[in-house]
Parts: sequence; structure tokens; C-alpha cells
Amino acid sequence: MIYQVTTDTDAETGVGIDGVGVWHERLGWANGLIASDPAVRAVALVRLADAERNTRDALDRYYRTCRRAYSLRRKAALRNYEEIRKYSLPEALWDRPAGPDIVAWPGLPYALLFLEFEARYPQEWTRHAKAWGTKQDLIRDVAAAHHDETVRTKLADLIEIVVQRPYRCKDREYVRAARAVDGDDLRTRLKTAARSDNPWARRHAGYVLWLLDRPEVPNTRHVWRTWLAATSGE
Repeated sequence: MIYQVTTDTDAETGVGIDGVGVWHERLGWANGLIASDPAVRAVALVRLADAERNTRDALDRYYRTCRRAYSLRRKAALRNYEEIRKYSLPEALWDRPAGPDIVAWPGLPYALLFLEFEARYPQEWTRHAKAWGTKQDLIRDVAAAHHDETVRTKLADLIEIVVQRPYRCKDREYVRAARAVDGDDLRTRLKTAARSDNPWARRHAGYVLWLLDRPEVPNTRHVWRTWLAATSGE
């Protein structure tokens, strides 16, 4: 099935941009992935599995056309794949137009949702939607200082969750987000975590706070190991 969608066109880039309503129509169900109710989450996971299967099938059909000489059928199969993957995560997040600011991008709520899914339910995310490169790219993209208060709070929520768990691939990127939304709210959360009984939280939150006070220091593995060695006796 080829889905029909409507788009707006960015005046500066000429790139078609789907509006908020279109995103909600395609991916509104995905809010269930971060629901606290396991039953609601289970329904959303089934929907995600169906969307992933449809996406794989569309990609397979496109690959089959690539074995033949160039034809209109190949172009149609590619368009079909590009449309169908917009109904799945993380694939729907892969083609953000380069021109529009991330803050104004209609897909931003679903980028944050995808990151929250990984932060709150890492095992389910790994089983059903694992995409480390997408996680990294999204964190880097959303690490902007001019978000509204709602998005800043959401990013602070994510940082607070992540510093309290054992390190997972690409978690280090959240330092970018912390520096982008640095403020009293985030620092209060991090200081609370750094004083908690959770050893992961004490270590990770302490490191992020140390970096926030030193914006010129790069967040590298070497810096992390040096800081860890210097504070291990405290």
C-alpha cells in the first residue's frame, strides 16, 4: 500500500516538509512506547513490529527491482519505500530536511519520544528499535540552546534518567544536551543525583556537573578517565 500524505514546502530550501498533523496521523500511536502502563506499551510494540515489517518488505521489493535494468518500476518501488518508512521508528526520523531549524521541525516531538523510549525502556528499545547511530545523531541535533521551556524540561528529564544508569552506547552525547540547556533546573537535578546512594548517578552526574563548569573542556574518553581517576578516592 502506498500512503498518501500532504506536505508544506519550505520557502528557503524548496524541501517538502510534512506538517504536525501528518506526523501525528502517522506516528501518534508511538506515544504508547513510553507509556507507564505495560499493556499500553505492549500494544504500541506490536504496532512498531508491524511498521518495521512493512518497511523491510518495501525495502526488499525495492532491492529486487535493482537487479533489473533501470525502469519506472524501480522508481515507484523506491518512492513506496520512502513513504512507508515514515510510519515507523526510527526510519521516520532519518530524513529531516537540512534547512529548517530543529526547534521548528514538526518531527521534533517524535525525535524526543524515540530518545525517551531508549532512556526509560532500554531493553525494549534494544529489542525492537535499536539504532545507535540514530540515537547519536538525534542527541546532537536536539542539543540546541533556544528550545522552548517544554522541550528544555524534556531534555533535562532525559539527562536525569541517563546519568542514573550504567553507561549505554552513545550516552556520552548527552553532555552536549546538558551544555545546551544548562540552568538552575538541570543543575539541581544533577546535584541531587550526585548526592544519591546510586553509584552510577554519583559518578555520571558529578562528571556532567564538572563539565558544565568547564565549557571549554572537550568531552572525550581521555577527559572522562582522567576525571574518574582524580575523583575515585573521594
